[in-house]
Amino acid sequence: MLTHEQRVAQQLSLTDKQVRTTIQLLDEGATVPFISRYRKELTGSLDEVQVAEIRDKVGQLRDLDKRREAIIKSLTELSKLTPVLQEKLEAAETMAVLEDIYLPYKPKRKTKASVAREKGLAPLGDLILAQESSDLASEASIYIDEEKGVAGVEEALAGARDILAEIIAEHAETRSQIRDFFMEHGTFSSRVVPGKEEEAIKYKDYYEWTEPLKSAPSHRILAMRRGEKEQMLYLDVIVPEEEAIAMIDTRFVTAANECSAQVRLAIQDSFKRLLKPSMETEVRLITRKRADEDAIRVFAENARQLLLAAPLGSKRTMAIDPGFRTGCKVVCLDEQGKLLVNTTIYPHTGGAKAAESVHEIKQLFQQYNIDAIAIGNGTAGRETEDFIRKLNLPGALIVMVNESGASIYSASEVAREEFPDYDITVRGAVSIGRRLMDPLAELVKIDPKSIGVGQYQHDVDQSKLQESLADTVISCVNAVGVELNTASKQILAYVSGLGPALAQSIVEYRNQHGAFKRRSDLKKVPRLGEKAFEQAAGFLRIRGAENPLDTSGVHPERYTLVEKMATDLGQDVDSLLKDDKLRKSISLSKYVTDEVGLPTLNDILKELSKPGLDPREKFEAFSFTEGVNSVNDLKVGMKLPGIVTNITAFGAFVDIGVHQDGLVHLSQLANRFVKDPNEVVKVHQQVEVTVTEVDVTRNRISLSMKSEEKEPAHTNARADKRNAKPQNRKTPETDMAAKLAALKSKFS
Repeated sequence: MLTHEQRVAQQLSLTDKQVRTTIQLLDEGATVPFISRYRKELTGSLDEVQVAEIRDKVGQLRDLDKRREAIIKSLTELSKLTPVLQEKLEAAETMAVLEDIYLPYKPKRKTKASVAREKGLAPLGDLILAQESSDLASEASIYIDEEKGVAGVEEALAGARDILAEIIAEHAETRSQIRDFFMEHGTFSSRVVPGKEEEAIKYKDYYEWTEPLKSAPSHRILAMRRGEKEQMLYLDVIVPEEEAIAMIDTRFVTAANECSAQVRLAIQDSFKRLLKPSMETEVRLITRKRADEDAIRVFAENARQLLLAAPLGSKRTMAIDPGFRTGCKVVCLDEQGKLLVNTTIYPHTGGAKAAESVHEIKQLFQQYNIDAIAIGNGTAGRETEDFIRKLNLPGALIVMVNESGASIYSASEVAREEFPDYDITVRGAVSIGRRLMDPLAELVKIDPKSIGVGQYQHDVDQSKLQESLADTVISCVNAVGVELNTASKQILAYVSGLGPALAQSIVEYRNQHGAFKRRSDLKKVPRLGEKAFEQAAGFLRIRGAENPLDTSGVHPERYTLVEKMATDLGQDVDSLLKDDKLRKSISLSKYVTDEVGLPTLNDILKELSKPGLDPREKFEAFSFTEGVNSVNDLKVGMKLPGIVTNITAFGAFVDIGVHQDGLVHLSQLANRFVKDPNEVVKVHQQVEVTVTEVDVTRNRISLSMKSEEKEPAHTNARADKRNAKPQNRKTPETDMAAKLAALKSKFS
């Protein structure tokens, strides 16, 4: 039998040693970012994705082992565990197989079969299943017993069939075969609940809809399930019943006599009453899990792209949370995001208040030496942007900022703790400004589900979603690195090896003793031991530290090695950091040891050349088209700049500055066939789109990113054919208006 390490190695096409070493590191408390960054020699340079896959698959196998142990214990207590049964249980490689084996022995509530057994009809069931008797009526008459409730032959046979039906439904090989049949030939069938046609209009595409289980995409499965949950749709799983029953006949019907006829009747009853409902439940769970995995993957990738959006950096920033009647909340922040002042202006009310707003903005801009102005993209966003731009503030960078989740943050415990003396409007404006300065540092303060990306995030397995998003945030935070002396406890909590408690301790220590001067000072923080220091130190930066390596991603455990490199060249470390020629003269092979190989040495050299380099892209200013502020301003054929706000399995949503995102369907993302939107776009990417359809009354916009350059006719034809859906089969995502019908509700 294969070990867990061997099984995972086969599944992931890795060596046993890579998997074994990674599992050992994980079991010792090492984190995924630490292993992939600082233990490359041990793992064979596995990246974060591979390390996480090993962790997850080993976790699944260990869960399987726990369940196997529980089943064996239960069967032992029931005195039903035989050597053959134990062998089958030990050989089971999936949870489904394990449960199928256990099912006949599993304690259950009263069933028709258990009632028949109480009447003493089990031997008759065995006799019928053997299909050897030539006088069934005579055999059945033996079991007539009015006191037990068996009044005649037919009742005896019916009870025996109930027993056989349960035996058939609990037969492990049969269940496996029928499960596979359902997945291969089953079909989802949805229809609207009668009388709810108007109320369920957002599910119009699913009023009469069928789709094979094996090919149904995640977003349609989740949409149908949501419609069913909201009692707007009926959702069924349909299979060719006669074919399924024929498969079971082949397994259990072994003769052609009266007993065989009874077995056939039992098979039909077993399938319709027991197997079909059971399999429908199982395949619903299987397809739900598959859909969840796809949706979670999309969400995690979108979140990663948003978290790693280019930061403006340390600039004095004015942030404005727009509004019409209630005014615009304005805050000014220093280079570190500290709140300097807040006020409210009323630029959209006209009269004296509008004039006062002009004066106040100009005064604040000059008084606080503002470099950039961040404006939330919600209600009155474009109107406020126009107002600010018309002021012609010298050298001002004016940027519209996606404010999704800002209201969640402003009402959170984190915001109350950070700004106890300010109301939610001030907190929201501060969040908008800080998002421009450093999206990652600000977005980690709110639940990732609230940052405005994803697909049916409230319909998927919430624990799995939370695990995936936590992995994503941890990966992003550690990839960028964290400035130890200015980081909030929220972002410190995501640093490898720390967590909320140690993050709080670090902030408290920093507040009491002042800024950290060196990484090694972390060891003075209460409860921060050697293991936590090992895991975290390499991802923490200290700007202006006494040791220049403390500003880099070089781990403290390799400082001695770097110092030796410098000494061998007759220089100090500081010179090594500044002189490219010195670094190029280093012969890395000279420093290879059993613990340190070329992968780590190359990483060290890379860090020395650009210590603490932020891996995120450089910030690029962006502005929407002037004069296009609402859906009413759009015309078919318009070419407009936009920002990708969300990516789904069927396309990308783009903000073009009209308070309503437009959809670029998968088939409109490029002039070629596109299987995955991530091949073409990413969240927060600046794109140019063409308006292809506008429905003003229903506030719906369809867009295209296809270029006007003509490709060879045969290429276009092939691409169109591949992007097209099967003929005579309309799909929801090809109907742009329908797909946008509930844009906000579907992705909230």
